Order: sequence, then structure tokens, then C-alpha cells
Amino acid sequence: MAEETRTYVAPALLPLDSAQRGRGPFIWRFTFFHRLTHFFAILSFYILILTGIPLRFACAPFSGPLIRFWGGVERAGLIHRAAAAFMIVYTFAHIVYVAARVVRAPNKRRMFWGSDSMVPHPDDARDFVKQWRWYFGKGEKPKFGRYGYLEKMDYLGEVWGFIIIGGSGFMLWFPELFSRWLPGWVFNVATVFHSYEAMIAAGFLFTIHFFNVHLRPDKFPLDAVMFTGRATKDYMAEEHPLMMADIEAREAEPESVKAVPDRRAPAPTRGQTLFAAIFGFAAWGIGLATVGMILWAAFC
Repeated sequence: MAEETRTYVAPALLPLDSAQRGRGPFIWRFTFFHRLTHFFAILSFYILILTGIPLRFACAPFSGPLIRFWGGVERAGLIHRAAAAFMIVYTFAHIVYVAARVVRAPNKRRMFWGSDSMVPHPDDARDFVKQWRWYFGKGEKPKFGRYGYLEKMDYLGEVWGFIIIGGSGFMLWFPELFSRWLPGWVFNVATVFHSYEAMIAAGFLFTIHFFNVHLRPDKFPLDAVMFTGRATKDYMAEEHPLMMADIEAREAEPESVKAVPDRRAPAPTRGQTLFAAIFGFAAWGIGLATVGMILWAAFC
């Protein structure tokens, strides 16, 4: 009897970047300005946290080496304030960008209402309930448009953090100016607000945001759509199904080298993918280590 032969078929390897999984074509999701301000936000926030933690938790064992890394307490303070000034600059640039988009938008209602807007509306509350029902097998997964409730929560959290942390930090940066009309106890309150709100922001960003964006089983270990600006059609259909009508309406158009949302995009180059992987892994690695330092310092 002839011996049966079997051919071994190697399993298909999934890309590390979940935004490149599934079938194409690639679709632009974020513009260059979106990605640039996101990069600036990562850079400035990390500097602010890593210069502020050793000042906030001076008793922690890691504070001494971290302060020496920055060149001493005074230099760490200067770097902290420089990063804060940089954050103020790109935040106002973002405000101008959003205002210009609203002015030029042919359908201004979509900028303030619905799934294309970052403004919360009743569907977000319903999606939140649907999501939790889906977690426990009690219903279907909610269908999101351009922005879901988690993305809106991230965005509004940054706005809230900028107002509270930035406002209190500005008072502490220029105490002589504000002490002309504010009582002394306000500065004590500002110190508490500045410190604890920064810890809350870091904890939320490095746990909830990281899990939802990178560490979920279906996205692990990385989702680089914000770094490359694009994702496969399958990815968009899974993550943002309510956008598919607009995407498919433009699918016959030629690829756009310029990042135009919903237009077909060229696939990310090897260099872009490598940069996104290195930067992405470094960012969430440092972020998780920072959460560890905060928890460690809480017991000192």
C-alpha cells in the first residue's frame, strides 16, 4: 500500500501592525496634521511626566537617577516648562486647524453632530451600553463611525487635562503675576490639582488608552494607524463599519499620495512600518514602566 504523503503548509504570519491585517486596499484615516500633532503630544507628555515624577515623588528610589538623567533639579524644571510651552503652541495650532475645518466644511452639522464629530451625543451612551452587553454575550457589538465613544473620551480627556494641568501649571510658573489678585491658598490648591491630575492623566493614558489601542487581543501588539495614517479596508470595516459607505463610494478613485481621509492610499513602506514599530513599542514600553514607577512611588 502506497505510503500517504502530506504537504506541510506554513501558517500565514500576521503583521505586527493590526492596521495592516486583512485585505486591502489601504484607506487613509488620518491626515499628516493629525499624525504630527499626535507625535508632538506623545513627545511633550512623556517629557512632562518623566520630569515631573521625580519632583513629585522625591522619596522614590528611581527619582535620584531620573533627576541626574535630566541634569539636575533646576534643569529638569527648565525642560518641564519648555515642554509645557511647546504643548501650548501645538494646542493652539490644533484649535486654529479645527476652526478652519469648521469654516470650510460644506456640511457643518457633521462637524458637531454624529459619528464624524468628536462631540459626544446620545448614540455614544447607547454604544457604551451595547459594548458592555456584547462583552457578556448579551447582544451585538456596536457599530462605530469615524469616532467611537472611547476615542471621544480620549480626546475630551486631553482637553480637560490641558485646562486643569495647564491652568494650574501656568499659575505655579508665574506666581508673582497671579499673586497680585489671588490669595495664597489658591497656589496650594493649584499644586495639588497639578500633581494629582497629571498622575490621573498618565494612569489613564498608559492603561485604558494603551489597552484599547494596542493591547487588546485583536490588536496586540501594535496598532500603528496613527503613525502611518492608513489601514486596510478590512480593518476599517471591522473598527469603523459606519464609514464604509463613504469609503466604498470613493474606492474607484485613484490612490492618493496625499493623506486625504477615506481615499485609497498606497501601502506603508517598509521604512514607515519599521519606524512605527520602533516608536510604538518604545512609547508603550516607557508608558507601562511609568505606571510601574507611579505605583512603586505610591508606597514610599
